[in-house]
Amino acid sequence: MPANLKSVIVGTAGHIDHGKSSLVEALTGTDPDRLAEEKRRGITIDLGFAFLEDAGIKFGFIDVPGHERFVSNMLAGAAGIDLMLLVIAADESIKPQTREHFDICKLLGVKHGVVALTKSDLVDDNGLTLAQLEIEDYVRGSFLQGSAIVPVSAKTGAGLPELKRALRDAATQVTGKDATRAFRLPIDRAFAMKGFGTVVTGTLISGAVKTGDEVELLPGGERLRVRGVQTGGQAVAQASAGQRTAVNLAGIDHTAVRRGMTLAEPGKFRRTRRLDAQFTLLVGTHKLKHRERVHFHASTAETIAEIFLYGATELAPGQTALAHLLLQDEMVLVTGERFIVRQFSPVTTLGGGVVLDPLARRPLSRDTGRVKFLETLRDGECNEVLAAMVERAPMGLGYEEISVHTGWRETEIHETIKHLSSSKVVKSIGDERPLLITGAIFENTRTAISEKIERFQRENPLMPGITREELRSSIGRRVKPEVFRAALAELIAQKKLEVQGEIVKRAGTGITLQPDEEAAKGKIEAAFRAGGLAVPALKDVLAALSVEAKRAEKLLHILLREKSLIRVSPELIFHQAALAHLKERLSAYKKSKGERISVPAFKDLTGITRKYAIPLLEYLDRERVTRRAGDERVIL
Repeated sequence: MPANLKSVIVGTAGHIDHGKSSLVEALTGTDPDRLAEEKRRGITIDLGFAFLEDAGIKFGFIDVPGHERFVSNMLAGAAGIDLMLLVIAADESIKPQTREHFDICKLLGVKHGVVALTKSDLVDDNGLTLAQLEIEDYVRGSFLQGSAIVPVSAKTGAGLPELKRALRDAATQVTGKDATRAFRLPIDRAFAMKGFGTVVTGTLISGAVKTGDEVELLPGGERLRVRGVQTGGQAVAQASAGQRTAVNLAGIDHTAVRRGMTLAEPGKFRRTRRLDAQFTLLVGTHKLKHRERVHFHASTAETIAEIFLYGATELAPGQTALAHLLLQDEMVLVTGERFIVRQFSPVTTLGGGVVLDPLARRPLSRDTGRVKFLETLRDGECNEVLAAMVERAPMGLGYEEISVHTGWRETEIHETIKHLSSSKVVKSIGDERPLLITGAIFENTRTAISEKIERFQRENPLMPGITREELRSSIGRRVKPEVFRAALAELIAQKKLEVQGEIVKRAGTGITLQPDEEAAKGKIEAAFRAGGLAVPALKDVLAALSVEAKRAEKLLHILLREKSLIRVSPELIFHQAALAHLKERLSAYKKSKGERISVPAFKDLTGITRKYAIPLLEYLDRERVTRRAGDERVIL
């Protein structure tokens, strides 16, 4: 297909036996009824497809069944159409399925269309005029008001050129689907083709797909490879949004694929069983009750759903409300997607709506801000929507969550984050795929860090500061590690805090000891220095000091942090000078007597008992001064 051809999907709609399939065949030369049963019974049962290239436009026709028993099949085809061809027989005019199909197209947001007044050869001029007047009155106030109403006969060919012209004129108003978004193809048919294997078809809703691509089959999540692509029955290198598309898949049997599944760009879409939406109940139906069970249709998929009305126990015909839907089966839905709801029994169309949040949380009575949030999703600009999403995510909103909840492009997401960050409404943590939190939560985290350090140093004047891990734990589990790190880094950059190794403290502060504390600290160090490798008992050293036990313990910790003293084991502490001298003696031993030394030889070398020798050797092993080899040590 030439690249400059505009693709437009046309969906037929109308009552059974009003000539939809015959009209499509007359326009395209292709009989859309492909099933043997359809030909035997003379009615359309499932979706049919045909193509017409006319004046630079590639029309893809989706012919839908008109019988009320097959409305679910009709819905599978109606979701992707750009332009409705409403087919009304001149000799019967508007019938029940005319109304239901038209209601469905209005609920699905179809904005353009043409009315074909078929079987015009069966009525006289007065009959045609009356039918046209009735149709004009029927479509008044809808998207079809002012659209062409074309008398036509598939049997004689009368009116076909005029109908093609009307379709061309309507097609110029169609803006088309978005090829810049992630690839998504709701599947309406799967079959095996001899020599090719599994083939799936559908209307390409967004993005593009080409031969060799890896795609994801949802809701299962299987990763598959594209062997080939066709549009309009012709092999192409790539198919883009808005085209009827057939995809030849490798790695899966056709029996494992069915209508309602979705072929998509890997990792871009999520399965859901809960959604928030705006829902409209059709005029002329019964009241809809809170928690009523219904049939739910979106794209080519259908399932059973339970509707929860926000703030109401029932919805009257013609009214619109915010609602939560719990689906029986998983589906792939996106924000802004249209859906149809049908009565559980008897099965008739009740209404439809638009998805506001395809990955909604379970409704909770304590969630008093839910309705306001949904109103923002429905009515707000990008900045307002993202700010509201971040506000409802106190632990932070991940970058990936923005895309799957909103369906925005990467550029839209980055621009919105940039704007909110510059206005301080949102704090963006990270570069490529940042975590977002409210500016208020980030400021509260900074304040909590500063206050904790202030309090710690006030209560522990002999401690240089608090460890990073203790500080992190004190802030609480509801602050993510990356938020804590970002807040701490900002305080350090602003020179409000300092970090020395793992110790965090107020900037410019240090330990100020009282004279008796300075003296006591010196006595502790002197006692261990004098002990050499035969160190005194710690409790005896501390007991001999003039300061109380609690302050003595803190003075000891200061010496350990300063590395003047080194704890070799829970019970033994040595002066760093004694350990440095020991390493020198081992080095001299290695030069004079070899690299191996036994425990008895080590005791002789140092003049200490086994009580000190074993812990010292284990310390030397940890420090990689020695390495144990059986009952001996190798001096490294």
